[in-house]
Amino acid sequence: MTPNQPYLLKAFYDWIVDNQLTPYIVVDATMERVDVPQEFVKDGQIVLNVSPAACMNFALDLEALSFQARFGGQPRQIYIPCHAVLAVYARENGAGTVFSLEEETEKPDSAPKSNSDGVTRPSGDTSDGDSQNAPVPPKKGKPNLKVIK
Repeated sequence: MTPNQPYLLKAFYDWIVDNQLTPYIVVDATMERVDVPQEFVKDGQIVLNVSPAACMNFALDLEALSFQARFGGQPRQIYIPCHAVLAVYARENGAGTVFSLEEETEKPDSAPKSNSDGVTRPSGDTSDGDSQNAPVPPKKGKPNLKVIK
């Protein structure tokens, strides 16, 4: 199957704009083909205001998003592959989503494997002892996003 992240990105973007809020995206600026102003990148990430008022020639498809915006008064052409977008949220209330890394979500070759004891385990499991060191899943509840300026 194709990744669902570009579809979700477009849906959340449209939802935020339809509710008259300001969409922001968090981008992994270290990924290939990401063209953003590097002088504004902090810790390998950049937060961009992608509202219709802030962008010109905005285009979002299944491959990438691109637009023109001003940075320090200078017009810049921005290009971001969809898989480089880490989160999309509304500035005013933080409503949005954080995307998981593509490597974690899309591995078509990783089918469950069967051990000699007949137990089917995910390909990453090597022993029962690993379950003690497994990360604890986050608690369910209202998602939190932090605005990084």
